[in-house]
Amino acid sequence: MKRRDFLRNSVIAGVGAGHCSYLRSQDLQAKHDVPPGKDRQRKQPHIILIMDDQHRGDALRCMGNRVVITPCLDALAEDGTLFVNGYSSTPSSTPARTGLLTGLSPWHHGMLGYGRVASRYKYEMPAMLKNLGYYTFGVGKMHWYPQKSLHGFHATLVDESGRSETPDFVSDYRQWFQLHAPGENPDATGIGWNEHRADIYRLDEKLHPTTWTGQTACELIRNYDDDRPLFLKISFARPHSPYDPPKRYLDMYRDADIPAPAIGDWCGKHSEPKDPSQADKDAPWGNFGNEYAQNSRRHYYANITFIDDQVGEIIKTLKERGMYDNALICFTADHGDMLGDHHHWRKTYAYEGSSKIPFIVKWPESAGSGKRRKKVDAPVELRDFLPTFLDAAGATVPDDMDGRSLLPLAFAEKPEWRKYIDLEHARCYDRLNYWCALTDGKTKYIRFFTTGEEQLFDLSRDPSELKNLAGLPGYKKRLDAMRKEMLAHLAERGDDFVKDGQIVIRDSSLLYSPNYPETQTGI
Repeated sequence: MKRRDFLRNSVIAGVGAGHCSYLRSQDLQAKHDVPPGKDRQRKQPHIILIMDDQHRGDALRCMGNRVVITPCLDALAEDGTLFVNGYSSTPSSTPARTGLLTGLSPWHHGMLGYGRVASRYKYEMPAMLKNLGYYTFGVGKMHWYPQKSLHGFHATLVDESGRSETPDFVSDYRQWFQLHAPGENPDATGIGWNEHRADIYRLDEKLHPTTWTGQTACELIRNYDDDRPLFLKISFARPHSPYDPPKRYLDMYRDADIPAPAIGDWCGKHSEPKDPSQADKDAPWGNFGNEYAQNSRRHYYANITFIDDQVGEIIKTLKERGMYDNALICFTADHGDMLGDHHHWRKTYAYEGSSKIPFIVKWPESAGSGKRRKKVDAPVELRDFLPTFLDAAGATVPDDMDGRSLLPLAFAEKPEWRKYIDLEHARCYDRLNYWCALTDGKTKYIRFFTTGEEQLFDLSRDPSELKNLAGLPGYKKRLDAMRKEMLAHLAERGDDFVKDGQIVIRDSSLLYSPNYPETQTGI
């Protein structure tokens, strides 16, 4: 499809849930591979990074959720490796995306909570891949500052969810929208960006940002005739609220048995029932009842199925262009969504709904020669994508990059890996919501900086985190061991965090570490 035809027709490719058999069909021969250069001993694969926003890790059929409809992503996982313990170390948009961009931990890239992404970093994914000979292009939500920063991309077309953080900024999606629906309101559904109410999309489906993002990516792939390998980042702004799927996707869930929120024995503070019509529409906490939460989840799942169809179209286009076989294709998210679990909403929490994310990698033909593992339970994090891409492209991963290549986890016989992944978030919503955590996907330890309160969960037996084991006599040894691990993790931060062998009770929150780039220290 030519660009003028796409702009004129804005057709919906919508393959329909359940029609992703082409993902398992005979692949076409890749034809855009770069021959090994002077410093590259193998073909460089195309790298296609697909992500969405606020997608909790259990909202995939391949992750065991029998309600959500995700045939295309399930097929991608079947064709690659499913990492079942993928996490977002700082589970809100900007710090999570900074970890993805830099391959660094929160302390080392400098963002410990929701702030502004710096204008430049020592390591930047698009820039490093450009230097390795890639053509680099980004589509969708970047959430950088300034909002049209490139960080090494040759070009981007962005959808910033209505945000305008610099004078006269209008996203590429919203300019396109006004070209095709002059005078219409792209926010006609009437739900704000952080609300947890739900409704169907009030405009033609072809105008939805999910359609725009998926079809713009497909157009780039169809037009790609460059001899260089392609790095394409595709970033959907949903299922992040507003929960606003087109009606046909919501209809797929009309008779679905939507799970009620998980309610732990430790969350009585927010358990008092509230009338959602009388509460703040974007309240971070609140017991609004199961019916309200299940309605939000129904619309949230429908938006995921909408994204799944667009992912299917992207993969179909890669196959038609002969690019699929020699492509490293990843699917992930910046963070999750509590959706009423433990009376919590939105993100910034250590709990699974907020911090656990989808993590799928389909490997190129040029990947490891060992037998591919189809499922891996080691703890992985967003910082691990950049070193994986460098490794797959034949480059050396810098020694001071915190992330690690995922290739050994998928192909090595006895891979060495980290014991735990670190999680944290600076104060948000409330002074008590300031915490650090460690998890290996089987056990999780949480420490609240302001009070010293601890939580311990046995995720192997209690994946919904219903029972806090901290303080129970039978778990003292495990709690002591996890506290010791946390002390070691925080030690490099000095006396403000660890003093006399104890984790410091902190009255003030720290949003930017000393490692935050100097270009943005005035923020």
